[in-house]
Amino acid sequence: MEQSSATKSLKAVFKHQAKDFFFITLGISMYAFGFTAFILPEKVVMGGVAGLSALIFYAFKIPPALSIWVINVSLLLIAFRALSRQFTLRTIIGVTLLSLIIGAMQPFFEHYPVITAGEDKFMHVLIGGVLCGGALGIVFSHNGSTGGTDIIMAILNKYFRMSFGRAMQFIDITIISSSYLLFHSTELIVYGIVFTLFASYVCDYIINGTRQTVQFIIISKEYERIANTINQDVHRGVTLIEGKGWYSKSDVNILIVMARKYESQDVFNYIKMIDPEALVSQMQCHGVFGKGFDNFK
Repeated sequence: MEQSSATKSLKAVFKHQAKDFFFITLGISMYAFGFTAFILPEKVVMGGVAGLSALIFYAFKIPPALSIWVINVSLLLIAFRALSRQFTLRTIIGVTLLSLIIGAMQPFFEHYPVITAGEDKFMHVLIGGVLCGGALGIVFSHNGSTGGTDIIMAILNKYFRMSFGRAMQFIDITIISSSYLLFHSTELIVYGIVFTLFASYVCDYIINGTRQTVQFIIISKEYERIANTINQDVHRGVTLIEGKGWYSKSDVNILIVMARKYESQDVFNYIKMIDPEALVSQMQCHGVFGKGFDNFK
């Protein structure tokens, strides 16, 4: 019986890891496509190691696939003590996979370009930003890593006590601004900043979009009817807290409800129908983990 339970547990772990590996591979492939098909041909330098590798490619014609791998592995060796073993292993796998796919795609798109000269460069940057940002969101959502900025931030945070946000801004702005030394164009710097901001937004949206939940705090004399209705019709749990109104000095019953964003309108409609005078507070949550919501990663 114990062996059967252990076997099932092992299968579940293997299935979960296989699923993660599939989506990490998909995300890295998307990133490689956006990078090689839309960003490299336009000579746009973005932030991170990919931007630095693009800058090296434009200046010295060293393939980005090679420089991405070399830079990331070098950073991993420097920051080895600041990183966990699992993060290091996943980063090596992700970086190696990214380098291989970029190395395969770049010659292909040089011979069969997706974009042609004279087309809208800004649109190409936006498309590249959507693909790369969405790809990173998929990779991060499934416990993957493409290295780059993550490693540099760990180094700066450990040795210089710089916050992650400031470290990321400092690194990206430095790399993007460096393109001026090569191209003497402020326009390309603007494109690089637009790409980085847009990719960051899409990445955050992918990571947090599926986890968008709403928390309701409801104060009403009809709390029992509201709680029962939400339980039965919305199929969401309700927590009852006993409190006291400081102004009125009277006892009040407070309901706390966690629901998906798309369920919020139903919750509002039921509250309005039962007690139009109820006091309702709604707050946006980036994620709720546990039974009925997202699993812990």
